[in-house]
Amino acid sequence: MRCDWTRAEIAALFDLPFDELMFRAQTVHRTNHAPSEVQLCTLLSIKTGGCPEDCGYCSQSSSSDSGLKAEKLMDVANVLASAAEAKASGSQRFCMGAAWRNPKDRDMDAIVEMVEGVRAMGLETCMTLGMLTGDQARRLGDAGLDYYNHNIDTSPENYGNVITTRTFQDRLDTLSEVRDAGISVCCGGIVGMGETRADRVGFVHALATLPKHPESVPVNALVPVRGTVLGDMLADTPMAKLDDIEFVRTIAVARIAMPLSMVRLSAGRESMSDATQALAFMAGANSIFTGDKLLTTDNAGNGADHALFAKLGLKPMEGAEPMRPNTLAVAAE
Repeated sequence: MRCDWTRAEIAALFDLPFDELMFRAQTVHRTNHAPSEVQLCTLLSIKTGGCPEDCGYCSQSSSSDSGLKAEKLMDVANVLASAAEAKASGSQRFCMGAAWRNPKDRDMDAIVEMVEGVRAMGLETCMTLGMLTGDQARRLGDAGLDYYNHNIDTSPENYGNVITTRTFQDRLDTLSEVRDAGISVCCGGIVGMGETRADRVGFVHALATLPKHPESVPVNALVPVRGTVLGDMLADTPMAKLDDIEFVRTIAVARIAMPLSMVRLSAGRESMSDATQALAFMAGANSIFTGDKLLTTDNAGNGADHALFAKLGLKPMEGAEPMRPNTLAVAAE
């Protein structure tokens, strides 16, 4: 793994003829991953709405006019029931997201109980709760949290155009606390927010030059939601949807630059054709969110995913990711 990529090298990958880029990405993918296996993950919003951050893409921001009402943290029992359903549907990882700038210490007991309960089922656990203090990260690590998701969203240069309530460095500081606590990192971002190719280059470069590559890299296609800054700005314009080939290029470059990471085809799949998703899998994506919902937006659903897998000859991943030991069997004992 290289953590010394230059922007010029990343840009050169983006500029390759599409067939050459796909060949290189598929070669890297087959060298490091089972080529026909895709990890199934489920995402649950455990605390919806009312977030004080002003992320321009997010319907859960208190500054948006999306009509989404703030809710309280879910009961632990309800979260565990959802996790059991996810496991029964074939998910390997259960991800829990709360619309917070940062968790309050009073919430940590319930959060820890969720982590311990989900992990006891034999599922990988992932949380996204906003920024963390060192003490909070250590509590999550001690509870056995497998992954912490904290996306950089976009390039450092474009970040201020998307979010003003926290800085790019704030994101990196939380990632550092997560690493120090011994938790694996899930970190990616969103494309199709009106950014330039140079911003997509900067986005992949920022991830690929972290001290250690994220074990999981979600690549989201923006779902423009009315009432959000970006949703209102991009709606009904040619910029409202990133070109499918450019999206697949981003997946392919991420795969080449971060060969061992799980690259997740995340939000936006519900509006992608089967052909686009097939290209994304060929480019090196090997993880998806399954189920009918991602936090607050629609998702393809289990039935559609099963049909797509059957059409493409894919199967759900069962083993450990290349960058992590197989802790599932231990957790289930």
